[in-house]
Amino acid sequence: MEVSVTINGASHTHDVEPRTLLVHYIRDVVGLTGTNIGCDTSSCGACTIHVNGESVKSCTMLAVQADGQDLLTIEGLADGDVLHPMQESFRQCHALQCGYCTPGMVMAAVSLLDENPDPTEREVRIGLEGNLCRCTGYHNIVKAVLHCAEASS
Repeated sequence: MEVSVTINGASHTHDVEPRTLLVHYIRDVVGLTGTNIGCDTSSCGACTIHVNGESVKSCTMLAVQADGQDLLTIEGLADGDVLHPMQESFRQCHALQCGYCTPGMVMAAVSLLDENPDPTEREVRIGLEGNLCRCTGYHNIVKAVLHCAEASS
């Protein structure tokens, strides 16, 4: 089946098998490897991207379901060499260790602040509960999201 999407502002059209997961399309067909595959079961959130501005775990969606949609991946978040404020906040607050969950965590956090620009710590923790990190204990991730919210207000 033919799939046409816009990813990070660029148009892409490819023939794909109907069973191809969106995360595999992004990584293997388009070649954007910042979106990670952590579980293929929607448990970890490492594959989180934005579809039409909404945070989506890309392992839960088929590439054909994304036909005609506007996708944003971690590669499209920065403006050239200038990090997105959330990426910069993660850097400043040491909100990563191995970095595997970071792209999905950042994308989920950006979506969270789009919906709630001034969250409490509890709201951040609830908002990110679908994204797992095995390394950090979440303290600095929550701190980074709150730091970004504060800096943006």
